[in-house]
Amino acid sequence: MFENLNWWEIGALLMLALLIFGERLPKVLGDGLRMLRGLRSMAQNATSDLSRELGTDIQLEDLHPKAFIRKHLLSEEDEQALRKPLQSLFDDVKQDLNGVKSELSDVASAADFKSAPKTTAPVESPQPAQQRYDLDAT
Repeated sequence: MFENLNWWEIGALLMLALLIFGERLPKVLGDGLRMLRGLRSMAQNATSDLSRELGTDIQLEDLHPKAFIRKHLLSEEDEQALRKPLQSLFDDVKQDLNGVKSELSDVASAADFKSAPKTTAPVESPQPAQQRYDLDAT
């Protein structure tokens, strides 16, 4: 939940919570944890009721529609039959992308001027160099 926050941001949030709630902060935290425990127990009761009604062992992760269909409606042979055309298409696209990647790396290595040896001296322009003016300096 807090993967995107660093320690300074978490500290700032704690200070903000302390300023907003003041002396009531422990009571607010207790109420929040009590509510979280209640939600967790309701979810566990719902999954146990579903398991009892359906006659199978259902986990909370199995309630996702894709996982439910994959586990309870499709056999492994049906799932493999559905995946086979997509797998060959995926392999073809992967092979094409690897070919493009190798061609791009060849072009990049050919266009790498820093590592290429210098064979000729730089040619100076016969025209005088243009002066550049800084318009903001005036």
